[in-house]
Amino acid sequence: MLAAFGHVLPLAVAMAFSSVPIMAAILILLSPDRRRAAIPFLGGFVLGLVLVVSVCALVAQSIPEPPARQPDVVVAVAEIVVGAALVLVGVLAWRRSRRSGPSVEPAWMQKIGSLGPIAAFGVAFVLGLRPKALLLAIAVGLAVRGAGLTIEESAIVIVAYSVVAASSVAVPIIVTLASPRRMEPRLVRARAWISGNSGVVTALIALLIGVVIVGAGLARF
Repeated sequence: MLAAFGHVLPLAVAMAFSSVPIMAAILILLSPDRRRAAIPFLGGFVLGLVLVVSVCALVAQSIPEPPARQPDVVVAVAEIVVGAALVLVGVLAWRRSRRSGPSVEPAWMQKIGSLGPIAAFGVAFVLGLRPKALLLAIAVGLAVRGAGLTIEESAIVIVAYSVVAASSVAVPIIVTLASPRRMEPRLVRARAWISGNSGVVTALIALLIGVVIVGAGLARF
């Protein structure tokens, strides 16, 4: 199981540094209705993470086991494809950031501060279906399948991934609700920093994690 943790931890960190859910959480926390929407947003985000990764892990379990002492070719090829897709995401994000400069918040994100509890929950849940999030979830499922874990061990790995991946949203929400006045200036600075650097950060993380996943796939041969 430690090998699975070694594969999954970088993926969880990459998910934790996703700028879209972090920015959405910051905008909710800076809104007047933060106490109504912040906790539902966190709940939807965590539930979406767990469900998407669990489904990916279940689908990955359908991949047949290789013959004894033979490489796990199907899992290896799948990891190489997922890693290459993340590298492509990173290249596109890098080109977009170089061309457009600081990112502009999309219209839906500008309105997120006015969402009620149910809408905030739904938006957060859907964030787990973004291309980068799906690719990372698929990579987690393949890592779990490649490690040959039991159901209980797989559940532990999935929970660990979800905890780390959701920490960048959970910590600001919990701390801000506990001490809003102290956190508001920090949230404003964080919003400005993410607006100016999210494209480059997304590109670098996607590139690095993509290369790591490709390397993991090649190592299975």
